[in-house]
Amino acid sequence: MPNNKAHLEEEIKTFRVQGLSCTNCAATFENNVKEIPGVQEAKVNFGASKVYVQGNTTIEELEKAGAFENLKVRDEKEQIIEREPFWKQKENIKVYISALLLVISWVLGERLGEEHFLPTIGYAASILIGGYSLFITGLKNLSRLKFDMNTLMTIAIIGAAIIGEWGEGATVVILFAISEALERYSMDKARQSIESLMDIAPKEALIRRGNEEMTLHVDDIKVGDIMIVKPGQKLAMDGLVVKGTSTLNQAAITGESVPVTKTADDEVFAGTLNEEGLLEIKVTKRVEDTTLSKIIHLVEEAQAERAPSQAFVDKFAKYYTPAIVIIALLITVIPPLLFGGGWSEWVYQGLAVLVVGCPCALVVSTPVAVVTAIGNAAKNGVLIKGGIHLEEAGSLKAIAFDKTGTLTKGIPSVTDIVTYEGNEKELITITAAIEKGSQHPLASAIIREAEENGLNLNSVSIEEFQSIIGKGVKAKVKNKMYYVGSPNLFEELHGSIESGRKQKITEMQMQGKTVMVLGTEKDILSLIAVADEMRKSSKEVISKLNHLEVETLMLTGDNQRTAAAIGKQVGVSDIKADLLPEDKLNFIKELRGKHQSVAMVGDGVNDAPALAASTVGVAMGGAGTDTALETADIALMSDDLSKLPYTIKLSRKALTIIKQNITFSLAIKALALLLVVPGWLTLWIAIFADMGATLLVTLNSLRLLKVKE
Repeated sequence: MPNNKAHLEEEIKTFRVQGLSCTNCAATFENNVKEIPGVQEAKVNFGASKVYVQGNTTIEELEKAGAFENLKVRDEKEQIIEREPFWKQKENIKVYISALLLVISWVLGERLGEEHFLPTIGYAASILIGGYSLFITGLKNLSRLKFDMNTLMTIAIIGAAIIGEWGEGATVVILFAISEALERYSMDKARQSIESLMDIAPKEALIRRGNEEMTLHVDDIKVGDIMIVKPGQKLAMDGLVVKGTSTLNQAAITGESVPVTKTADDEVFAGTLNEEGLLEIKVTKRVEDTTLSKIIHLVEEAQAERAPSQAFVDKFAKYYTPAIVIIALLITVIPPLLFGGGWSEWVYQGLAVLVVGCPCALVVSTPVAVVTAIGNAAKNGVLIKGGIHLEEAGSLKAIAFDKTGTLTKGIPSVTDIVTYEGNEKELITITAAIEKGSQHPLASAIIREAEENGLNLNSVSIEEFQSIIGKGVKAKVKNKMYYVGSPNLFEELHGSIESGRKQKITEMQMQGKTVMVLGTEKDILSLIAVADEMRKSSKEVISKLNHLEVETLMLTGDNQRTAAAIGKQVGVSDIKADLLPEDKLNFIKELRGKHQSVAMVGDGVNDAPALAASTVGVAMGGAGTDTALETADIALMSDDLSKLPYTIKLSRKALTIIKQNITFSLAIKALALLLVVPGWLTLWIAIFADMGATLLVTLNSLRLLKVKE
């Protein structure tokens, strides 16, 4: 809905909603908002607790639409209001009054006898105070023949009063209200992980425009403004450093705990903490386009996306609730009519079945787990884009890794220099000066090596530079022709390479290094080995994944020898080399046929086809790379593979918890319903079974907050 372009004439406004505790209430609220005059379309995102409204409406009208649940609505841009402590919240006060009246009535009943009118009045007052909002919704639903939790509870409580079970009716009201309050509490707790993301970036920043410095709200800051950030302050906007050097703690965005040094021309993100120096930053994005805003938006979208098990539960509950009403009716009517049972006794059993059949626990079993897991992942620098991807990551059997930029840093560097004739520094200077004219990626490694050693490349004058396609380059330095290129080039030039040197080249190639040769038409002067450095975390991550019984594979466009050396070093279980992007895509399809559930980890650009073909596409380095955020199902924000085993662990745990919740919810209902046969089911047992299941399912889901790396 937030991207709906059908009605461009009316923009979509976003409001935050407080007090949404169940998916049913969210659906009711959505329908109520749609009925407001002037509203064309409305969509409620239960996980993020937001409502998107297309058309004209006011906060008062929205709150009126949510009055059945006492929902509070506010504009999205407003600061998050600190919620009162749980025990002080207004919606819980009626529960206290109702509970107090229940206790007083019970004491009076013990003293004056159950038949006395005073306890009955007390119980009736307790029912009305604790359950009036429930009755209003329940009766409305009943008039529309819509059966949900509110309808079931309303019938049960009114029925209990009619057959004179006032005390039990009042108890059902209070326990249901407590159960709702606990549901609200757990959903608030699960959502706090996102709300805490929103508080990461400051809402104001010190800006310099021309010669004037001013403090501006982020909404008023423009692209191109200069933002001044002092030590100890957080950045309010994304930008590029124009002046100053400092270390930034990026944990809030990327989850990496080690601060990163930033200097001129480095990219920086809103929400990161400036630890040391004064920075001047040129703002490059508006507040709604910052990486942090994108993360928050994606997490909220993810929480609105239903997990497969949630879709199953919602479909199941749609048929399950009316079925419970029919079963309760049959239990009430059949024994008295056919077997001479007492009406009062079987009406009571029927009411107890209504209460026990209430699908609270079942309905809440998946969303609380999904919201909690996605929120926890976001706080740890992992973006999971929906319940479906969370569940799929939990059942992964194989993970394929792109090599360059994923298992390795993607930046080649010089590892060995072997000199046969002349001065090493002089030869590196000549090689780097010649390579300056080359477009080859390995050339940059040699130039960087020369610059890092303080060698002056500009002192060398290059003449007659010529590229030898696919083999190397040649150029004249001080009237002498030099060649820089692959060993194959020198085999062609010299006829063959002397065996000692040939052996040295092979030895370095076996270590996964690419060897460049500097020489003349007659001699080889030096060998320079270049390799793409392995990420520090790669070996440990692969080992952890193998330990989790996930098959690990490496896919690369590199030659077989280099790939084998790196694959052996990192410990992957299989290696595929010499692959073009379409080969990677076909290989992923093949893997899916074998394993069903397969992830691909890449840097999100050249791996896009393979990422899309895998069950779960995992992109590296979500911070700052839009491609990674857009194409992947899961983005690792820190360019750090060490988050991958944590993600698998969290997803597996979430999957287990969802299955436990659904099984437990249904088992406890079945068990309580079996008590009808000997006539042991009471309203007390029914409400405790329902409330206990809801509470246990919720607490079980909140265990996901504890999953750490």
